[in-house]
Amino acid sequence: MKWYVLRRLAWTLVATWLVLTLTFGLVAASPDPGASAYVAQQVQAGGDVEGAQASYERARGLDRPLWAQYRDYMIGMATLDWGWSETRSQPVVEAVAAAWPYSVMYGAPALLVSTVLGVAVGLYSATHRNTLEDYAASSFAFFGISIPDFWFAIVLILVFGVTLGWIPIYYRSDVPWLSLANARQLLAPALVVTLSSIAGEMRYSRATALEYVNSAFVKTAKAKGASSWRRVTRHVLRPALVPLSTILVADLLNVVLVSSYLVEVVFGIPGLGLLSYKAIRQQDVALVLATVLIPTFVALLGNLAQDVAYTVLDPRIDYGGREGR
Repeated sequence: MKWYVLRRLAWTLVATWLVLTLTFGLVAASPDPGASAYVAQQVQAGGDVEGAQASYERARGLDRPLWAQYRDYMIGMATLDWGWSETRSQPVVEAVAAAWPYSVMYGAPALLVSTVLGVAVGLYSATHRNTLEDYAASSFAFFGISIPDFWFAIVLILVFGVTLGWIPIYYRSDVPWLSLANARQLLAPALVVTLSSIAGEMRYSRATALEYVNSAFVKTAKAKGASSWRRVTRHVLRPALVPLSTILVADLLNVVLVSSYLVEVVFGIPGLGLLSYKAIRQQDVALVLATVLIPTFVALLGNLAQDVAYTVLDPRIDYGGREGR
């Protein structure tokens, strides 16, 4: 297994290098909005266009050969020197470091709760097919998938914030992290993310478990006395976890790429989603690149963990990626 993990890790590094190289090429070929703003500012102050353009390129090292820029770019990425945020007047790494804890505070509990409850309810629904509980779980899953996150977030603010006054209307970053007040204002964002994630987990785990409920080994277990649903679920859970591990990575990316933008913009949480949203609107190129590359790194590491989990959960899969015989 050690060599398998090393091979997967090597491929992850190669994929990361390809993503960074492609990103550098796109940035190098795209116009720099910061240059246009700087040139316009210098012209208004009485300078000339060519001199201002040359001064901007010289200050940022853009007058050097492309290979030298690429070398410094890769070294900067490896050493966490991701550039300077013009709109925030601070290094990009510091801006990201200040934002990510806010995203984790509501995202991590939401993923944990949605995964545990989604898989549990989905397995229960599969072992009790066509019952009242199964219909209720399926209806809840369809509701969670159909309802838009931003609309549900606004409804929570209007009902529980404006009308009832149970939760704050807008997130306050001056509240201590480990406090009841912070837990109150994170409850609604976590609920929105949980609802969108748990619905997919329930439907997928139910569909996956149905493939094994009537399989031969489950019938054998029932014939030997495994009559309760808990005992049957234990036999179904292990093979069902192999395809379920795939959707866990998808849910993680859904939180990072989609839910964080919607939830943090609506609730005003100063996390990675709101940071990226403001950077895009203000055309802060260095900050946009950082907030876009972070989900890419999460996806690569998630796929690595997923491949390793396959070999642990399913002994038929050998370390070369082929099914054992």
